[in-house]
Amino acid sequence: MTELFFRIAVIAVASYFLGCFNGAVIVSKYILRDDVRSHGSGNAGLTNFYRTFGGPLTAVVILTDVLKAVVAVLVASALLGGTDFAKYWAGLFCLLGHMFPCMFHFRGGKGILSGGAIAIMIDWRVALVVWGGFLILAIATKYVSLGSCWAGASFPFATWFVFWDPILLVLAAVMGGLILWKHRENIKRLLAGNESKFSLHKKKGVDKT
Repeated sequence: MTELFFRIAVIAVASYFLGCFNGAVIVSKYILRDDVRSHGSGNAGLTNFYRTFGGPLTAVVILTDVLKAVVAVLVASALLGGTDFAKYWAGLFCLLGHMFPCMFHFRGGKGILSGGAIAIMIDWRVALVVWGGFLILAIATKYVSLGSCWAGASFPFATWFVFWDPILLVLAAVMGGLILWKHRENIKRLLAGNESKFSLHKKKGVDKT
């Protein structure tokens, strides 16, 4: 039992620090020498990075935020025998690291890209609900934040209907709740009708998502 709790603790710590490797901050601050959090919404996420800088380095941001989530889940699965709990547990702490990175003054992203990668690693059915709704809403309305809110809100429901496990439901609810909380300003703007729409054309400094 002691070894089990030790492994759970190791997963939490390792996943958190993996999550702290925020692609948008690392690329903008150490490669472009211009912190993305100084522009637009101040968010250290893919949308704000793309709208502020654009260019091929966007792919590096995507790769970083996806890869860290994949590694976190794989490490957890190796330590706990590939259980569903291991995947959710690692996913939660990876998101916490992404959103509140200790090495970047706890100012991180909103967790959509890493969260989406975690959903894929967990189960294709959960990923289908989360990603399917996200893509439909984001493409149809051009509001990335609306699709993101769907992803956060639908995650615990998809988890319950796939696994019927109360522990996984609690973990999923916390993860989904964190995503919605990080989008609280977007939700206010959506309700007020003044949220920014996403465009493939880079518009420096106007992102609010």
